[in-house]
Amino acid sequence: MPGNLKVVYLVNSGSEANDMAMMMARLYTGNYDIIALRNAYHGLSAATMGAAGLHTWKHGIAQGFGVHHALNPNPYRGVHGMDGKRYAEDVADLISSSTPGKVAGFIAETIQGAGGAVELAPGYLPAVYEQIRNAGGVCIADEVQTGFGRTGSHYWGFETQGVVPDIVTMAKGIGNGLPIGAVVTTPEIASVLSRCLHFNTFGGNPVCSAGGHAVIKVIDKEKLQENCAIVGGHLLDRLQQLKEKHEIIGDVRGKGLMIGVELVTDRGTKMPAKAETAEALEKMKDLGVLAGKGGLSGNVFRIKPPMCFTKEDADFLVDVMDHSLASL
Repeated sequence: MPGNLKVVYLVNSGSEANDMAMMMARLYTGNYDIIALRNAYHGLSAATMGAAGLHTWKHGIAQGFGVHHALNPNPYRGVHGMDGKRYAEDVADLISSSTPGKVAGFIAETIQGAGGAVELAPGYLPAVYEQIRNAGGVCIADEVQTGFGRTGSHYWGFETQGVVPDIVTMAKGIGNGLPIGAVVTTPEIASVLSRCLHFNTFGGNPVCSAGGHAVIKVIDKEKLQENCAIVGGHLLDRLQQLKEKHEIIGDVRGKGLMIGVELVTDRGTKMPAKAETAEALEKMKDLGVLAGKGGLSGNVFRIKPPMCFTKEDADFLVDVMDHSLASL
């Protein structure tokens, strides 16, 4: 980890990690308000559900106290296109209008997972991090889906925007299926948990910890980050070619092996092709490809395969998608 990110708390899941990160931000700063993004997903505990910006993941329970949702810096659908600094102005407006002028922190995924593999507009995080820190807050990077080399170009998603967070959360990729997550932060921020007892029954249990250690070794030994860059680049190229062939594909985006293919009924209006996406997913399933579905309207193929994915696997995926879209 870069900078002074030296203290690790092991937990069981990404939800738990994000829950702890927000609590630590509030304890450390003495402030309460947290800025999150629309279209975000951070978990299903009461606190993390409140930070989510997708109604599909929100149950009708008390949630989201002190959380304010900023404009989503979505290069494809956002009002400011690729201009990250323009989106960041909304965060400054939120701080001045919806908080006491001081905040506890800001939490964001570098590439939104459940929201449909949406990359944040270039230049967004540096501008927002500066605003948050000027308002007394800390910056939280949710690396649950982007971490451990999945983006190919970098080991951590936040590195793609040239920032260093104050708190980093992670899970999923550490355990390769085992329930393990982590919160990584600075010694100064970590010290707030000494104010009272903190305990996690299964956090750091021997089996999951051994599994996580083995997974990290394999990522390095088998050069899986490099594989994500090579295979992901090949897959993105082929999907871009597929976009030229099928009018229903509105956008192809992502980094490494975290890719989104958004389907629309009309490229001009960008009307989500929700029914068509569901039908295509079923056709692909019948042909041997299981793809995820995401986005607020459920119209995005979430392509996030195992990091050992090969070019042959990628070609099979694209051929099956091609056939399925052609038969709609």
